[in-house]
Amino acid sequence: MNAKTTIPGKRSRFSTRRKALLGLVLIALAIVGWLQYVGAAGISGIATRDMDWNADGTVTQQEIMQSFYSVGVEKTREGQRECSQYFWRDGKRSIRVDCRTSVATDPAEE
Repeated sequence: MNAKTTIPGKRSRFSTRRKALLGLVLIALAIVGWLQYVGAAGISGIATRDMDWNADGTVTQQEIMQSFYSVGVEKTREGQRECSQYFWRDGKRSIRVDCRTSVATDPAEE
């Protein structure tokens, strides 16, 4: 006797369409997780207008795509100063460093 018998009239818990959608969502989450793990600049919170990696004054689609696969970011914090160093992944050549000073107090200090 087959161990995996189906009851007539009883449908699967998930339809094929729902299984496909769940698979796509899981793949998208895996990609975003991988981009976060490798430090991709595209998901680091940088604005599109700041993705001018060759400093020619215009942002092209190629430069936007490079922010996901070619440009990395390393964020550091020293006191109230937060810096983001953008670099090419192939050799860690620096592109630029953006620093900001935040005036928010740290809740641990209070």
